[in-house]
Amino acid sequence: MRSQNGVPPSAEGIAEAARKAGGKGPPPVHKWNPPFCGDLDMRIARDGTWFYLGTPIGRMGLVKLFSSILRKDGEDYFLVTPVEKVGITVEDAPFVAVDFEAEGAGPDQVLTFRTHVDDHAVAGPDHPIRVERDPETGEPAPYVLVRANLEALIDRKSFYRLVDLGTHHDGWFGLWSSGRFFPLIPSEDLPD
Repeated sequence: MRSQNGVPPSAEGIAEAARKAGGKGPPPVHKWNPPFCGDLDMRIARDGTWFYLGTPIGRMGLVKLFSSILRKDGEDYFLVTPVEKVGITVEDAPFVAVDFEAEGAGPDQVLTFRTHVDDHAVAGPDHPIRVERDPETGEPAPYVLVRANLEALIDRKSFYRLVDLGTHHDGWFGLWSSGRFFPLIPSEDLPD
């Protein structure tokens, strides 16, 4: 696909537009409605590694810049600037929660997650935690909502730490954060 000026979209062009649109705080990608300019050969792997033309993007500053203009519409992911919107591939979730802090206990507990691109999300009504279980293996895949339709896969070490904080409530084993209980697994499914 070609952009409106007939030139295929490029990562360099998107990055430059993102820099120009940037300012204090995250860019307002939810307000931008530019024309769709095609798909970019960019992919975010399940482990959070960003690839361009099959090669990992090694500059974290560039990854952070791209992540700041990421948007999910329906089931599709896009990099969006005021003048361009390009599709990219996301294998699972676009972010990985690599750490968290816990303060308080029980219903007063507050869990604050940090992603590999330094986004922070306080789990609660606006940033729920959810768990998908593989139907064949039963293996859990935990997620936390980071920002508008964009989730982070909670990494294994953080998930094990979360399980240590878990408790039983209304027939479920789960976590409290910001006054809300997030069920992880039915209590009856836990081994004795």
